[in-house]
Amino acid sequence: MSKVKKKILITGANGLLGQKLVDLISKDENYDLIPSGLGKSRFPTSWQIDNWVTLDICKEDQVMDTFEKLRPDFVIHTAAMTKVDQCEDHKEKCRELNIHAVQNLVDACSKYKTHLIHLSTDFIFDGQNGPYHEDDKANPVNFYGWTKLEAENIILKSSIDAAIVRTVLVYGIANDMSRSNIILWVKDSLEKGKHIQLVNDQVRTPTLAEDLALGCFLIVKHNAKGVYNISGKDVLTPYQMALATADFFQLDKTLILESNSTKFQQKAKRPMKTGFFIDKAVKDLGYNPKSFMDGIGILAKQIKLADS
Repeated sequence: MSKVKKKILITGANGLLGQKLVDLISKDENYDLIPSGLGKSRFPTSWQIDNWVTLDICKEDQVMDTFEKLRPDFVIHTAAMTKVDQCEDHKEKCRELNIHAVQNLVDACSKYKTHLIHLSTDFIFDGQNGPYHEDDKANPVNFYGWTKLEAENIILKSSIDAAIVRTVLVYGIANDMSRSNIILWVKDSLEKGKHIQLVNDQVRTPTLAEDLALGCFLIVKHNAKGVYNISGKDVLTPYQMALATADFFQLDKTLILESNSTKFQQKAKRPMKTGFFIDKAVKDLGYNPKSFMDGIGILAKQIKLADS
């Protein structure tokens, strides 16, 4: 008798993390993967994913209908409004996507006994005492962080099986995506001989998208519940990240200028020092992220493949 496969629904499957999850989980024969998002899929044709579901998670009836039809065992919720300054400018839209949509998913998970894995952020913290553990007190300093904390609270107050995955500064390359990341931007700028300024007074634990995808999948495999920090292990400032990128690609480091946060005018306040301790994920899940230098190496190979 063949084993019944567990179904995993992914929201925001066109995004960077969504694509990494699709690529990872589609190779595991023990699971049925259901990618979803607004509009059509942007996957490479070579993936041969033909069960795409168009889903607007902000519409309660669409969410319920999808769950009724597909009966997923797990949903990995990656869709969100994440551009921090944009969230300040478009608060209603941000609230709808980052809070109301989560309530829709929680209601559906409750009705259909689905395990929710929800993506959250280091921006729920104020950055005064980072890096942070899972049980440290949240205190967001911008609207984006506030909406993500509200979403966490909705999940924690519910009775559903759920895991909250908090992450930090995700970088990587996805198919058919316009968004850059710090490594690509530094590499491109230095190759063009441009001077660039990066702050050395903010701290993060940058996270390779492949590592984050694997962390989420490990939560599914372990049927884990609760809050997990899933990030990189290196505590770095953006300035240090730029120097590491220049070192890897053997580019001119003298073009990188050290700056601080007071020199940059941004609509939304940023937490100064975040980053995460990942001991819990290492112990419970066997999570083992790449170093930042190894992450750059993986990106370098992907750039070469994309250019060939």
